[in-house]
Amino acid sequence: MYYALVDVDNAYVSCERAFRPDLNGKAVVVLSNNDGCVIAQSNEAKAMGIERGTPYFKLSELFPGKQIYAFSSNYELYADMTRRLMNMVSRDVPEFHRYSIDEGFCIFPDMMESDLKIWGKRLHDRIWRGLGIPVSIGIGRTKTLAKVAGRFAKVYPGYHHCCIIYTEEQQKKALDMFPIEKVWGIGRRWAEALQLSQLKTAGDFAAQPESWVRARFNVIGQRTWKELNGQDCIPVDDMSLERTRKKSICVSRSFPHPIYQFEDIRTHVANDAARCAERLRQQHQVALRIGVFIDTGPYRGVHHSNGMFRMHTLLTPSASTRIIVGTALRCLKSAFLQGYSYKRAGVLLMDVCPDSGVQTDFIDYRPDRYKKECRLDAAIDRINRINGSETVVLAARQYTAKDGKGKAGKFADAIRRNQKSPEYTTRWSDILEVD
Repeated sequence: MYYALVDVDNAYVSCERAFRPDLNGKAVVVLSNNDGCVIAQSNEAKAMGIERGTPYFKLSELFPGKQIYAFSSNYELYADMTRRLMNMVSRDVPEFHRYSIDEGFCIFPDMMESDLKIWGKRLHDRIWRGLGIPVSIGIGRTKTLAKVAGRFAKVYPGYHHCCIIYTEEQQKKALDMFPIEKVWGIGRRWAEALQLSQLKTAGDFAAQPESWVRARFNVIGQRTWKELNGQDCIPVDDMSLERTRKKSICVSRSFPHPIYQFEDIRTHVANDAARCAERLRQQHQVALRIGVFIDTGPYRGVHHSNGMFRMHTLLTPSASTRIIVGTALRCLKSAFLQGYSYKRAGVLLMDVCPDSGVQTDFIDYRPDRYKKECRLDAAIDRINRINGSETVVLAARQYTAKDGKGKAGKFADAIRRNQKSPEYTTRWSDILEVD
């Protein structure tokens, strides 16, 4: 059995370049919310020395005279482009498991190495022609070896975007060249401990006796060691996006500037709560408890820490945008204190569970209420999916203040994204026009 890891090269940057081919070969970075710092870089930007986490306002100072193209984060575009890519991959393989927004594992029960190499090259070319996005493909007898091979395919052009590790000689050579801190499953703390023990590479770690590994590592570390030695032992379920289901969901953002008025914070909290509800429905889950926190920031005048977090328990678990937003706003009203300068707010959902078989509370019981809320959210989600995100939103998600042109602000104004590219694939008004 072989595993093939399909990994998008510099995913966010590649999605931007797909619609701006003039930026190929140039330094490109993608910024965090509010255009705060760098979260993704092209290879050219990395070679220039731009590191992840570098503040955007410092780029011109740190790299004077250098041409750097910066984009605000456009998560709607990135999610849709990677979804299309993963659909292309899944149609061509016996079994597929999406691992993250830009990675997926393909499983081949019986296929020759030569055929896998041809498959990998054809897949890369098809994705490049269809989406204009480059991918790297790593193939090995275990998931961890496929990760190692994918790293080589990404770094060394000689592999032509597809690297296979299938002989013991290739495996030993690859692991001896692979830094221990880059191994899938080896975190920063373990990497530091291994380096102190003079184990610098994946090959050094794989060469240790199993008894030595058992004495020092938990089950994850032991599985990693076995995978590096060619033993397939990571369950398929661990590679699926189903693993991302958690017992809590949190959405929080810093404000572009200090906020003093309740109505302004209210808009931010309403948007955060709506996004939490959307995530719940995407994962087919519901939440029982809803909390809201607000923060003045420790470096902005008077700071208060009491009464900044409030939580409410629903009688019936829900994923309804209307219910979650309404509950979050009631929590905010209880936590908010007039006269302070607020810098951040967020919404936290707890006691998250699957939406199958939701038990209605006796006190909260009303015939068909739960089903009606589900139908309403399904209709709104469908409209927004077809016509673009936030086509239909709750009134609470609109600013009540007026901008300089006298128009009511929308959610886009809640986060500073001055360098944002159009949503080419998810909004009718942003579709490219060809003369």
